[in-house]
Amino acid sequence: MIRLLACGKLKESWMKEGVSEYAKRIRGYEKLELVEVKDEKAPESNSLSENEAVKKIEGERILKQIKEGEYVILLDLAGKPIDSVKLSETIDSCHSSGKSTITFVIGGTLGVSEELIRRADLRWKLSDNTFPHQLCRIIVLEQIYRAFRILNHEPYHK
Repeated sequence: MIRLLACGKLKESWMKEGVSEYAKRIRGYEKLELVEVKDEKAPESNSLSENEAVKKIEGERILKQIKEGEYVILLDLAGKPIDSVKLSETIDSCHSSGKSTITFVIGGTLGVSEELIRRADLRWKLSDNTFPHQLCRIIVLEQIYRAFRILNHEPYHK
């Protein structure tokens, strides 16, 4: 099973449609669960310590959703870049080694807590660019779909 665990709710209808489309495609290959956890308000006037508290609260909410034995791939600006082929190999390796659930985690707008970083099995830097967290869901789901196409030796535009 693939899980996408994200902080915050999707707001834009076109983003919901994009997530829905890729979820439908992925479900042709594997069971998929989409989980949203509540995000915390983080005004720009927050102090550094207030922002750390927000990350800690959001991190705790996310960690409560992660079950023991899940392989956790955390989207993290400090992670390592992974191309589409490497992602497909990672998914295949997890399945081959008995990891039945792979959970992709997208944290909140301020980043993620140290506790969540420690729980991650793999930290994935999606890009050097910064994307809105809601758009990241579509990008991650597209990459998961692409990985399944690669694993099944099926064509998909490059």
